Amino acid sequence: MVVGRDAYDVVLHEGKGGWTVQIVDTSGGVVSTRACRDAGEARVYASTVRQHLYWLSPEKFREYYRIAEPA
Repeated sequence: MVVGRDAYDVVLHEGKGGWTVQIVDTSGGVVSTRACRDAGEARVYASTVRQHLYWLSPEKFREYYRIAEPA
């Protein structure tokens, strides 16, 4: 099982409906998605998630972002 910074990644997407930020696991599965108003908001949110990946324990990160524990 991968833990810490290497367990998740953050991906930004621009679509017709606006911007989204996704947290993805090591298999590429989306574990969380947040819609954003614009590119600026998406970048700020993605940066915050990346900081949390670095600062928080894997357990606290999953709790904060309501991500199910990996099987």
